[in-house]
This record gives sequence, structure tokens and C-alpha cells, in this order.
Amino acid sequence: MNPKRIAPRSGVAFRLEEGETLTVVDPQGGQVSDLLAFNADDVREVISNGRTFDYEETISLGQGNRLWSNRSKPMLEIVEDTVGRHDFLLTPCSEATFRHFYADKPVHRGCFGNLAEALAPYGVEADMIPTAFNLFMNVPVDGATGRLAVEPPVSKSGDHISMRALSPLIIGLTACSAYDSCGGIFKPIDYVIDRPTAGAT
Repeated sequence: MNPKRIAPRSGVAFRLEEGETLTVVDPQGGQVSDLLAFNADDVREVISNGRTFDYEETISLGQGNRLWSNRSKPMLEIVEDTVGRHDFLLTPCSEATFRHFYADKPVHRGCFGNLAEALAPYGVEADMIPTAFNLFMNVPVDGATGRLAVEPPVSKSGDHISMRALSPLIIGLTACSAYDSCGGIFKPIDYVIDRPTAGAT
């Protein structure tokens, strides 16, 4: 299947059925993608970084880990990951982010605004948007002081992460808009949805 492309500094939303696998690709390298997941039948149930850290017992998520909801249910399982460096600490960039960190740059609605617009048709209001799972985002944390930094992604052209839906979901996905997150250059993000073949278990 040909991948679908998310243009630089934009976002999309779509339904992902149970058993389907979402593969998110960094086609050119060095580009972050914010991901959100909501229960397709009740969008009040949403991906949770706190629950995920608790049940997975790590903040370094990759192949073999699951992403959990605010109701303590697993939503996605990471089945393949060629990067191994993602962030689940920082919130989607927004107009306020740009005013705070990039006072010398034009204000942009960021991933938060892009996600809010894309998810609105599914009944997700802006105040319902939580911390995103920031694919390919490089946020090292100093183990002694707890201080964090935002550095350019280590992902290269063609790197990807694949996640299998453990229940029907609404997914929000972006090509990130923040300067530091993406090394100051904004690129597209590709994604593919693979449906299980008939009779597969």
C-alpha cells in the first residue's frame, strides 16, 4: 500500500480498527510526529503518559511496549521500531509554546492546533487533548538533576515505528511544527495502515 503523506506543520485524524497496524515513517529523517489515540466508542478514554510509564515501568518506550489509556487499558502495542528514541513527556507545541520559546519567530498554532482541528469531527474538543506520544522526538533527561533538553531527532530517512491497535481507536497524527524538536527544518511524515489478512490470528 502506498503511504499517505502529512504535509510539514500539519496534522490528520483517522479511525484505526482493532488488529490494524499503523506504521509512521520519517521519510526524510529528523522529523517529529505527535501521536494521540482515543477510544473510538468513547473519546473520553485517551492515551495517557502517566499510566503508560507506570505499567511499562520505563519512560524509554520502544518495541515490545504498550501505550495505555487513562482508564488503564492498553491501546497500542509497539511491534517494530527502527529508532528507539521517542518522547512521552512534553505536550504538543501550541501558540503559547511559540510565544514562550520562540519569541523571535512567527507564532504558529503548532501540533496542538493541528490536532484540535483534525480531531474535532470525532467529538474531541481542544481541552481533551493530552500529552502526545512524540514519535522520533529526542528529549534526553539528566539522571542526576532531572533537567531535560530538546535535541534534533536521531531518525534517518526511512526510519519508522509500527503500532498495532488493541481496540478500535481514533488517531491524531502530525508533522511537528516546533523548531527545536525538528532541528529547525520542517519535513513531512508518512503513514501506512496495514489490515490483518482474513483468517489471521
